[in-house]
Amino acid sequence: MQAVAALRQVRVASLARLPAALQWRTYSDSAQHDADLVVIGSGPGGYVAAIKAAQLGLKTVCVEKNETLGGTCLNVGCIPSKALLHNSHLYHEAVHEFKNRGIDVEGVKLNLEQMMNTKKKAVSGLTSGVAYLFKNNKVTHVKGHGTITGTNEVTATAADGSKEVIKTKNILIATGSEVTPFPGIEIDEDTIVSSTGALSLKQVPKKLVLIGAGVIGLELGSVWSRLGAEVTAVEFLGHVGGVGIDAEVSKNFQRILGKQGIKFKLGHKVTGAERSGDNISVSVENVKDSSKKETLDCDALLVCVGRRPYTDRLGLEKMGIERDEKGRIPVNSRFQTVIPNIHAIGDCIHGPMLAHKAEDEGIVCVEGIAGGPVHIDYNCVPSVIYTFPEVAWVGKTEEDLKADGVEYKVGKFPFSANSRAKTNQETDGFVKVLGDSATDRMLGVHIIGPGAGEMINEAVLAMEYGASCEDLARVCHAHPTCSEALREANLAAYCGKAINC
Repeated sequence: MQAVAALRQVRVASLARLPAALQWRTYSDSAQHDADLVVIGSGPGGYVAAIKAAQLGLKTVCVEKNETLGGTCLNVGCIPSKALLHNSHLYHEAVHEFKNRGIDVEGVKLNLEQMMNTKKKAVSGLTSGVAYLFKNNKVTHVKGHGTITGTNEVTATAADGSKEVIKTKNILIATGSEVTPFPGIEIDEDTIVSSTGALSLKQVPKKLVLIGAGVIGLELGSVWSRLGAEVTAVEFLGHVGGVGIDAEVSKNFQRILGKQGIKFKLGHKVTGAERSGDNISVSVENVKDSSKKETLDCDALLVCVGRRPYTDRLGLEKMGIERDEKGRIPVNSRFQTVIPNIHAIGDCIHGPMLAHKAEDEGIVCVEGIAGGPVHIDYNCVPSVIYTFPEVAWVGKTEEDLKADGVEYKVGKFPFSANSRAKTNQETDGFVKVLGDSATDRMLGVHIIGPGAGEMINEAVLAMEYGASCEDLARVCHAHPTCSEALREANLAAYCGKAINC
């Protein structure tokens, strides 16, 4: 905790020591440049970086190829999917759960068009909000596809082919990622869809097949399952939830989603798909035994095998900036490429493809450009799956610790023993805390249960400050709340026994 506090003091002090004219605008005296910083891309990483840079006094330009600001996250990712997840959950509750809560309703019907309109309203409000923030912070928005045409030059090509050349002292690549295509299956965004098309299906499919049971597949699969689709997920791996999820959590997660009606074919791969009229035949085979083949019929197919960095047409090759085997741009600890004044953040560099990870990188990157220190702890970046119940985690899994040879202890507490969860009839899941056997320091927290996405942030803060399991166990939590389960799990890790279980 003291080390982190000292680091924060160093950051503030180092910025304060800069000459007044250079504290937040290091290159403002360079008349040959139209900007101090050009940000290519306006997703969570790009727009946050642009705003922060402008607040620090840098003359900032943000180049965006799409019609609206906000990138994938706001337009066809995080935001619209959460709107559909929330409203589909309310619909499912009204149809299946209200009667158990003493609420009798009749004639509940799905109005899919209105649900989609509600989603569009949320997206529109947030993307226009970014435009307002740009205006309010004096960030110049240039429409067009940004290409680096010189060490200190970005060219924005508009839809009509016209070009605008921007001279700049610094460049920040924040172009995000795009859907990874599936070889041999052509996406039409009508019935064979990516995550983008799955957010705008015109009707609820009778049968929906998911290629992939990672975060995107499970979230969108949950949406359409709640609305009435029969959903089957085909997953190459032997577990659900993608890379990074704790094995015990994943196993329980699959069981809970199975009770909700989602079917899984783990350890299987899709080898092809053919359309015949309104029917799509999906060819599937066992990963370990290719002789075990079968065909799944559906009227909608969601291809969700992940995302890849969007780093094409940026002029990287011309500038001598190489990409790795996954298309990512290598950077150093200050997010600099091989050309020191050209930086990159977010999905187009190493690390998890998460909006909040990109935001943090954007902020510390521009602070570094302005002359300050750069620090980010990737072990304290949380992950969340917004199904019901939610799944969230931060830090190490048991599998990580075993592989690293770290001696650890486990504290668990089930939501079935939490008073608020029982009152709300939302008792599926548990909190799992991993602590260092010798020092009691929190090494990882894994939650599957109600409000896990909100609750995980307390664990993130604790780990950021180097807290022990005892530290969190001794913090008073309001009663009755679901967050008490986190306290009890830490108590179990610290002294071996929770109070209420």
